Amino acid sequence: MSELVIGSRGSKLALWQANHIAAQLTAHGHTTRIEIIQTTGDKITDVALSKVGTKGVFTKEIEEALLAGTIDLAVHSAKDMPTDLPAGLILAAFPERQDPRDALIGEMPDGAVVGTSSLRRAAQLKNIRPDVDIRDIRGNVDTRLRKQAEGQYSAILLAAAGLIRLGWQDRISEYLDPAVFVPAVGQGALAIETREDGAKGHQAAARMDDPETRARLTAERAALRALGGGCQVPMGAHAILDAGTIRIHGIVVSLDGRTAIRAHAEGPAADAGNVGIELGEKLLRAGARL
Repeated sequence: MSELVIGSRGSKLALWQANHIAAQLTAHGHTTRIEIIQTTGDKITDVALSKVGTKGVFTKEIEEALLAGTIDLAVHSAKDMPTDLPAGLILAAFPERQDPRDALIGEMPDGAVVGTSSLRRAAQLKNIRPDVDIRDIRGNVDTRLRKQAEGQYSAILLAAAGLIRLGWQDRISEYLDPAVFVPAVGQGALAIETREDGAKGHQAAARMDDPETRARLTAERAALRALGGGCQVPMGAHAILDAGTIRIHGIVVSLDGRTAIRAHAEGPAADAGNVGIELGEKLLRAGARL
């Protein structure tokens, strides 16, 4: 078999994810090589992500490489993926999902300084704990952990999946209940993007698709699309698959945390996209506007 070139960001977590997929491809007889691509989100490290104002801040340059044919497939964190892809590209696989929950590292006494770069996390935390002082934090997972350990923050919020994948789950003080603190769309899952031309990258990636994860993410991403949102909106959605039924709940929170709108929907897994749309429409009817 010819070599498959995998596009990835260069962070420790991104490379773990790319190597994880490379190992699966190798097990299927492929030869692989990882091409590190710096994205806009990697280049701009001194500005809050919410102020960058670009959908696909962690994906654009990688997708350009896919379209140019310099890589065969790209490994992304699914939560970074906009709901609309460039023409000619497809999400060929969602491998089995890791823990979708948010994790607290540290403690949150009254007035605690809490670090996060996510509007969703900040808005939900303001809604639940209006007493804490939320401040922006940038950097890779290890950088953020170091800043918290040095005392720059009383606590930080991160995705549990990234910590688990890097073997740092012992740093987690508390896993946040996804029914209360709703995760980002696609959190904990990987998305493998390829050209939709049916070439070798697409064929190889499709073998790694997990049907349960795809159903859950189809519902979550459809809800986000129905709301007209992208990656940088204070919205969360979490779907589960139970005996052929998709159950999804979602939240939209005002930036100041004062208003939180919640809704849920359910239906057959085969109709996951429409179940997600139903959730988005319920949130809109309840007053959510992104």
